[in-house]
Amino acid sequence: MFTGLIKTTGEIRQIEQRGDRIITVAMHTPFPAAIGDSIAVNGICLTVTRITDGVFDASLSAETLNCTTANDWVIGTRVNLEPSLRVGDSLGGHFVSGHVDGMGRAISATPSGDSTVWEFELPPALARFVAAKGSITINGVSLTVNQVIANPLTTTFTVNIIPHTAEVTGFGTMVAGDAVNLEIDLLARYVARLKECA
Repeated sequence: MFTGLIKTTGEIRQIEQRGDRIITVAMHTPFPAAIGDSIAVNGICLTVTRITDGVFDASLSAETLNCTTANDWVIGTRVNLEPSLRVGDSLGGHFVSGHVDGMGRAISATPSGDSTVWEFELPPALARFVAAKGSITINGVSLTVNQVIANPLTTTFTVNIIPHTAEVTGFGTMVAGDAVNLEIDLLARYVARLKECA
């Protein structure tokens, strides 16, 4: 379990294809981690299989590669990193599982004061789970939805990125057209399920 508050960013240093794909990630500001720990890498919960001096390995299964942006990662890709939530940690974002629900795409970035309003396209299957003022996780970052825009062919939504968030996450280097990992709010998922069963 995570909060969606990014601890640091990192960089993909090595990619090796064995049975699964093995990635090596270097943390920009290392945090304590051990073999077997969970780390959210761009919102994907991965297990540390080796770690030395803030550089760790993790395995990516075929399912993970098919369902997330991890298949597009190359050496040098910048990623958001968050260690798993521990008992007693503060919960400043929202509950995030690290299980990506689908991939979206950055549509546009519009300056708004000191901040930037980003618009993202939603996969059709996720549109009903996203609501204005609700929570969503984009590449592991906990964000509040500003607006949902339903068009005949697509549904998009906007979020506000303050300068601090742009500086400490991958939003600082994101460009229109980039694919992103999306995780819907757990509460929205269960509310929808309860309505189906009613």
